[in-house]
Parts: sequence; structure tokens; C-alpha cells
Amino acid sequence: MNSFDVLIRDAEMHDLDTIVGYNRAMALETEDKHLDEAISHEGVKAALGDPNRCQYFLAELGGGVVGQTMVTFEWSDWRNGWFWWIQSVYVEPGARRKGVFSALYKHIRSLAKKRSDVCGIRLYVFHTNQHAQQTYRKLGMSLGDYVLCEDEFA
Repeated sequence: MNSFDVLIRDAEMHDLDTIVGYNRAMALETEDKHLDEAISHEGVKAALGDPNRCQYFLAELGGGVVGQTMVTFEWSDWRNGWFWWIQSVYVEPGARRKGVFSALYKHIRSLAKKRSDVCGIRLYVFHTNQHAQQTYRKLGMSLGDYVLCEDEFA
């Protein structure tokens, strides 16, 4: 199988449980974090109900959902345009190395390039996730000039 076999579609409210499950699996796998299921459920539900918050994209392979990503939007006054941030990337272990994320990324990039108000695509990756970093580089992305700082309210 290759990325041509992967179908990309917009997520809908009926995909809520799948997205929550993938978000929880991704957090555990990449950062050893246990996401609260109820909070995650309400967060994804709010996002699916408001396209101004974000957009989820799902990848299907063989008729079932095998991957996802979410795009959020950041205005850049320096560039007079939007950066699309790729987040919540998850591909089921059995579907990895089959072009699933590549298909998701190419779909998102194609949508972004069609718009005159999008100035680029960004994502952040956990510093120890070397496999993901390698995948992103293969798709033409480069490490940015910024270090992420945060003040997380838990």
C-alpha cells in the first residue's frame, strides 16, 4: 500500500470517539501522558462543533480510519497571513510506514497552498520523537528557528 491508497477526509462529529482515542494514545506513546478521557472528549467535541477553533482530518485505509491530524490557525502580523499548525498527529501502529501521514500532510499542504492568506505550515514535535522528525524532514519541513516555551496551567 502507498499514499495513493489512503483516503483523506474532514472529520465529523460521529468521529468524536475515534479522535479522542487517538489523542489519548498519541499522548501516552509520545510523552507518557495520560489524558483525562472526559476532558479530552469535551475538548474534541468543542473543536468539532466550531470550525474556527481547528479542523481535523482523518486518513482511511482499507475502509477504516487509521490516522488523524488537526490544524489550528495562527495569525502572523509580520507576514499578513495565517500559519496552519499541524497538531494531534496519530497513525495506528499497524498503518505506519504506509504513507498515511504523508497523505495527510500533502492534503493539508494542498489546501493551504490554494489560499492566498496562508503563509506557511508549522508543527511542533516532542524533542525525543526522532522517527516523527525524520518523517517531517522527508516531506520537506525543516527545524525552525524557535524553541517552544510554555506556561501550562494544569
